[in-house]
Amino acid sequence: MAAFALAGRLRAGETVFSGWCMMGSPIVAETIAREGFAAVVLDAQHGLWDTAGLVAGIGAVHHAGSTAMVRVPLNDFALVSRALDFGAEAIIAPMINNTNDARQFASAAKYPPLGERSFGPPRATMLQGQMPATDYLPAANTGTLTLAMIETPEALANAEAIAATPGIDALFIGPYDLSTSLSAGKAQDINAPEVDRAIDTICAAALKASKIPGIYCRDAGRALDMVKRGFRFVTVGSDFSLVRESVAASLKTLAVARGGTKDAF
Repeated sequence: MAAFALAGRLRAGETVFSGWCMMGSPIVAETIAREGFAAVVLDAQHGLWDTAGLVAGIGAVHHAGSTAMVRVPLNDFALVSRALDFGAEAIIAPMINNTNDARQFASAAKYPPLGERSFGPPRATMLQGQMPATDYLPAANTGTLTLAMIETPEALANAEAIAATPGIDALFIGPYDLSTSLSAGKAQDINAPEVDRAIDTICAAALKASKIPGIYCRDAGRALDMVKRGFRFVTVGSDFSLVRESVAASLKTLAVARGGTKDAF
């Protein structure tokens, strides 16, 4: 697995699809990676990942030939640098609402002169290739991706300024929180007109700043639609949804064959 392959592909203009893992299981993350996703996000914000799980999961995804990413909890900029030291090559940070949030995020993820990340990546360099510190510092600054989540009306209003912040590499949309916040908690309709307009606004803000537009999608169909609208980093479903949908499909097939419903089991 080439070091910083995800950054290289995205900066070359490729579209990249990613898996998403919440279960906190390294073997599940590895299995999803081995099926062919170029990246797998380990969700430490809403998922079940602890520190030991992240260390194992990042290694498992890497050895499966994929890029490990981590979504950190809200305002947990300490975990940003730790996850990168563990070997993650991209970080998704939630609720980046303004340029101050964006600067704090970039500072934790990037080495000087872009940020203030402290140097200590022995596990990362085992995965990414041993090299002198003077070579690793600029390589990591270029190859480590920061994805700022745009999820609120404040963030939407500041999308262009956030995208223009030095050290921010991408804008990433969390459509469910965005739809919830835009409706003031009255709905969670990701297809609502105001959400649809916001999605296009955020994508345009990223492209205007020559940054990467990204979005979470519940399924492959929506992922393909978002690619048509200009998004280049697109996540598809999650391990929980994949397991549930597979089990439901199997039970439906069995129920139809037996002329009843799954309640018969």
